[in-house]
Amino acid sequence: MKNKHAIILGATGATGRELVFQLLNDTDFSSVSIFVRRSPALNHKKLTVHKIDFSRLEQYRDLIKGNILFSCLGTTLKDAGSKEKQYQVDYTYQYKFAKAASENGVSNYSLVSSTGANEKSSFFYPKIKGKLEEAVKKLPFKTIQIFQPPTLIRQQDLIRTGEKIALKVFRGLNRLGILNSQKPLAVSDLAMMMICEVKASQKPKLKIYKPKECFFGNQTKSQ
Repeated sequence: MKNKHAIILGATGATGRELVFQLLNDTDFSSVSIFVRRSPALNHKKLTVHKIDFSRLEQYRDLIKGNILFSCLGTTLKDAGSKEKQYQVDYTYQYKFAKAASENGVSNYSLVSSTGANEKSSFFYPKIKGKLEEAVKKLPFKTIQIFQPPTLIRQQDLIRTGEKIALKVFRGLNRLGILNSQKPLAVSDLAMMMICEVKASQKPKLKIYKPKECFFGNQTKSQ
């Protein structure tokens, strides 16, 4: 796998930032395109930045071309301001972008979803994540990888006080042998695994990585 063009949605978030960094330093990828609301302070000969209005995705569909789409866009209810706006970011924008990519011939789709994603959930966040998973499975990508990671360890400039406390709690429980399936995962490790999986020579049509499978060496059979 050489000279591939990667597309990243959610490039300014924690996982997206790591994907950009690693892909720009990966010789198997000749170009990286990111679609953002705000341009990052980053310049690289392999990088193309598309600053767009996500509410008008149709205007940019001809730009959504490449070999692999990494989708890690997401927000919180607090940051979004309402359930309607969170749904727009976590479902509508991601689905419309993935649909345009699949129709433009992008063959591989790699999605960061969420632990417990289930379209039938009575809870709002896992429900919209599950709905997105089910919707993108129907798109004509050649291969799809869906990651449902455990608690993620974000970069120091992004991590919140509450997250620091939660990580300490998880680590304490993990040392006691409790909730090992939810052992925190660094976003750098998640990004590395996503890239390794899309570079694999043999890939099933669809593979879903449960929390404990998002660690190298812990993968089980494809779903």
